[in-house]
Amino acid sequence: MNEPINKIAVLTSGGDAPGMNAAIRAVVRACSYYSVECVGVYRGYQGLIEGDFETISARNVSNIINKGGTILKSARSLEFKTKEGRAKAYKNLKTQGIGALVLIGGDGTFTGGLKFIKEYNFPLVGIPGTIDNDIYGTDNTIGYDTALNTVVEVIDKIRDTASSHNRLFFIEVMGRDAGFIALNAGIGAGAEEILIPEKNIGLEKFVDSLNKGRDNGKTSSIVVVSEGDKIGKNVFELADYISENFSEYDVRVSVLGHMQRGGSPSCFDRVLASRLGVAAVEALLDKSTGVMIGITENKISKVELDKAIKMNNDINIELLKVAEITSV
Repeated sequence: MNEPINKIAVLTSGGDAPGMNAAIRAVVRACSYYSVECVGVYRGYQGLIEGDFETISARNVSNIINKGGTILKSARSLEFKTKEGRAKAYKNLKTQGIGALVLIGGDGTFTGGLKFIKEYNFPLVGIPGTIDNDIYGTDNTIGYDTALNTVVEVIDKIRDTASSHNRLFFIEVMGRDAGFIALNAGIGAGAEEILIPEKNIGLEKFVDSLNKGRDNGKTSSIVVVSEGDKIGKNVFELADYISENFSEYDVRVSVLGHMQRGGSPSCFDRVLASRLGVAAVEALLDKSTGVMIGITENKISKVELDKAIKMNNDINIELLKVAEITSV
């Protein structure tokens, strides 16, 4: 980090998230503001290996702040997990005169970046972009707020049908290891029950909750299920069990899937991505490396990449209580 940085590359990796384009835009324009050349790397780490680079100017990123997905594309790269693949990536960066990297993605992206630093001491910083909000060291990840709003909007529509037909809907949302989407969207949409991997309430308690709701006069119910919930092998198995053992329930399942990743980013995600993108460039120019740029209590923060990867965000216990109280 002794040499001045005159050229910074930016890439997106892993699953796409609404707001990634806003982050790319911020990185590019921050580079322009500080008179640093910016290079876009297409298809994440695979693009690094194949030298799929393109110089990007401030004008190239006009009108992308409102677009979902990522203009730089994303890809899973098995080759980058090998020393040979990372060696190719390093050679391409040095050949192009690139002095630092901005990585936009989740824990898999940061894991790759951490290996790259240890092997080549190459300056890089990470920006958390994932709808799961499961990255340690930041209150919010890019795309999380948009995903929440998408899920709540869909659940509102499903509730109209549930109420019209006296149905019990199981709605599966993303969150294999973290229940942030399920918990917050479930509260926001007024779900009768929320099932998340962090709190396995068990089948008996779940059934008891449904019966209490029926006894209290509920004629339809919405159950939001994080895909990592542990009551059943999957949401369909759980729904089948309820159908087979409780004939009074007309059960339906909706798996929201990848629609949660798409769509125009919310204002919150656009602002968050813009702040993190600018801060990432400034951090590199200030000789910071091996850190993730996050936001804590509405202030820009930095956390070491290994901590961001190894540590976990905890579910808000207060929200669990709020969900229980408001679902009676």
